[in-house]
Amino acid sequence: MIIVNTETIPHKEIVEVCGLVRGNTIHSKNIGKDIVAGFRNLVGGEIKEYTEMMSEARDIALDRMVEEAEKLGANAVVNVRFMTASVMQSAAELMAYGTAVKVK
Repeated sequence: MIIVNTETIPHKEIVEVCGLVRGNTIHSKNIGKDIVAGFRNLVGGEIKEYTEMMSEARDIALDRMVEEAEKLGANAVVNVRFMTASVMQSAAELMAYGTAVKVK
């Protein structure tokens, strides 16, 4: 599966647009890691617990988007974008979306 954030893929021709595809997930950290992140927020620096959470969420959302594209018979996804939203305190939704296409 080819995944790009551009409208086209160099040296490939889009022969069919299969449709919009998306994958999403909502993640939160457990209370222990939330407490550690709260302390880190007080002293400054990277909050690694949340960096890891968002990285994991991106991977899951991207995998789910690819699964949806494969169900449509696509072999590529163009114009891929990511979106995040706060759902509640310490929980975030991450969505990956794009246009599933067939290329040759």
